[in-house]
Amino acid sequence: MNLTVTPPNLDKRSPGEPILVAHDLTKRYGWKPALAGVSFVVYPAECFVIFGPNGAGKTTLLRILAGLTRPSGGEVLWFGQTLGASARAVRLQLGVVMHRTMLDPELTVEENLDYYAKLYGVRNRRERISCVAAELNLDDRLKDRVRQLSRGLQQRVALARALLHEPAVLLLDEPDTGLDRASRERLISLIKRHCAQGGTVLMTTHAQELGTRLATRAIYLDRGRIAWSASSREDMERRLQVTSFGQVLV
Repeated sequence: MNLTVTPPNLDKRSPGEPILVAHDLTKRYGWKPALAGVSFVVYPAECFVIFGPNGAGKTTLLRILAGLTRPSGGEVLWFGQTLGASARAVRLQLGVVMHRTMLDPELTVEENLDYYAKLYGVRNRRERISCVAAELNLDDRLKDRVRQLSRGLQQRVALARALLHEPAVLLLDEPDTGLDRASRERLISLIKRHCAQGGTVLMTTHAQELGTRLATRAIYLDRGRIAWSASSREDMERRLQVTSFGQVLV
């Protein structure tokens, strides 16, 4: 799969510069803080993993990074640009998979993918749909309505949708939700290949084994704050062993 990693109509960035800067991000829902002063940077070709239990603020953080939710405070810079300054060009470089699949349940898999291909201005739509369907072993499901699919199959369709426009960055919220072991291994291979080709992945998970297999760096969110950060698998595993953690992936 040939991934395009140079963002169109944005400043050319030095390879050593961050692809993403999140600075002092906060988010409140009424009186309740979902995020409180979260800051980090992500570099090209990284797999940056956000660990944390349910309710830690992981999904809120990813929604802010994707431009789906506005922060109460702080700033997000993609490729040196704010979403407000260059929103469309930035979003064209993001492939997003949230907990909700953003698929129309009454349309077929092929119709859903074709709709998003048109939305992103994908050339040779049929070819790209065939490519991502093969990548995620969905060839024989293209004519099925989404509502007829299991949760795991719907997740694979959502991943296919996120890959259609060959984004530089994948934002994945609990991407292994509902996947069986074979599909999980396919996801791991896909993420590794994306990063090896120069792409970047930001992924949330509470699954220790999945995250530590993939992460080049990681943070752990706890009640909207960064409890710790790590830049090696050994450090992640050591910290996770002493951190109150959800169910470990087996």
